[in-house]
Amino acid sequence: MSSQPAHVDSICVYCGSSNDADPQFLSSAHAIGAEIAAAGLKFVYGGGGVGLMGASARGAHDGGGRVLGIIPDFLQGREQPFDDVETIVVHSMHERKMLMFERSDAFVVLPGGIGTLEEIVELLSWQRLGLHAKPVVFYNPRGFWDPLFELFHHTIREKLSPANFADAWRSVDAVEAVVPAVLAMSADLGAHPTDRAVSSLT
Repeated sequence: MSSQPAHVDSICVYCGSSNDADPQFLSSAHAIGAEIAAAGLKFVYGGGGVGLMGASARGAHDGGGRVLGIIPDFLQGREQPFDDVETIVVHSMHERKMLMFERSDAFVVLPGGIGTLEEIVELLSWQRLGLHAKPVVFYNPRGFWDPLFELFHHTIREKLSPANFADAWRSVDAVEAVVPAVLAMSADLGAHPTDRAVSSLT
């Protein structure tokens, strides 16, 4: 796998699957899905029909976009797949995450819980290791992700992460800024690719 980003044709969205989330988060998720569809980009997500996950997928589908869901078989009952879109059923979380990664040119992170945290920390770790140079953009309404960003900067201050780790992601707080931020980051990464290429993730 090359570390240099390809032209952005697909965006993977990571987000929470709780229906109890703030209604504003749910409506914003739907709007972000619609924005991705309007930009002509494929929407890749975890395959569920609940919470921000389902809202964002419905936004992309309602907007006429291409949508791909990827869900493990054991989560189908809990996360209730969105049957109106293409969905791939896999056998494990590892398969789900790898397929989401492989089918996506960029990543957008919406508010979420521990599962979303796990996904994004792994993704940023892979980037830190030079395994990819794909854009990572956080949608950060009301400073939702600020505590995580502070932890990241704490590791930099303590010299446990390099200073350039702060360039590994971008954060926006407006729905309409999400897709432009992804495309801008992709352009920047193309101009300044990472200096390490790894043939595969193992």
